[in-house]
Amino acid sequence: MTLPSGDELPMVGVGTWDIDGDTVQESVRAGLDAGYAHVDTAEGYKNEAEIGEALADYDREDVFLTSKVLPKHLDYESVIEACEASLDRLGTDYLDLYLVHWPNPATSIRETMNAMATLRDQGKIRNVGVSNFSAYQLGAAQHVADVPIAVNQIEYHPWNTQDQVVEFCRDTDTVVEAAAPLGRTEVFADDVIQDLAEKYDKSPAQVILKWAVENDVVVLPKSSSPEHVRQNLALFDWDLDDADRERIDAIEREQAVYDTGINDWDNDTYGISQ
Repeated sequence: MTLPSGDELPMVGVGTWDIDGDTVQESVRAGLDAGYAHVDTAEGYKNEAEIGEALADYDREDVFLTSKVLPKHLDYESVIEACEASLDRLGTDYLDLYLVHWPNPATSIRETMNAMATLRDQGKIRNVGVSNFSAYQLGAAQHVADVPIAVNQIEYHPWNTQDQVVEFCRDTDTVVEAAAPLGRTEVFADDVIQDLAEKYDKSPAQVILKWAVENDVVVLPKSSSPEHVRQNLALFDWDLDDADRERIDAIEREQAVYDTGINDWDNDTYGISQ
């Protein structure tokens, strides 16, 4: 996907939520060795230092690197400080994409976007985005931002397609990225997915990811298994039939696996200060 800056965002990235230590390093290395060119992390994942160690063995220019700022760090100075800390942990001078991880109604989005503009002007980030924003929240952020909001990373999978948000992103030329594109494996049990996996002789994960990519959604599958990491990229030498894609589109189930609309503001990582 081409971003407003002209940068190319690879359609499949290595997701790294909830894996750390040697495991996340193995996952990142397996992905980059297999041909991935896109790694997604966040300060809230608490694995940036380990990912930075893995990335040190590769050409930085060959990797599209994303991180995210926590909702408790969205005032102007804190955004700057959080980004600089992420850069230090990742061992890089810049991020290809920096996202607001979750909206924070206690902090002005104008202030947050002003900090993002400063970081871009300083060359510390190349593209700006948001994550887990509704259409309303994204529209407000776009209205006050002095930089293009290139991406909205949301929960997106066959059981939670968030049609209203996706439609708004399409209308505003905002790339949709799928966090938890496999529904944290829960969607594997869906009868349609099981049937198509057997038909195409592919894993349920491959069927789901192929469906999302064919819907022009960037996917960020996470796996602690190097073999599964490699399998998740094997999407570009086969196609779903139109009728089979429509079968997945027609799955009638609205089941979020993480973006439930319920926030624990006292959470040490994702909460906000009182």
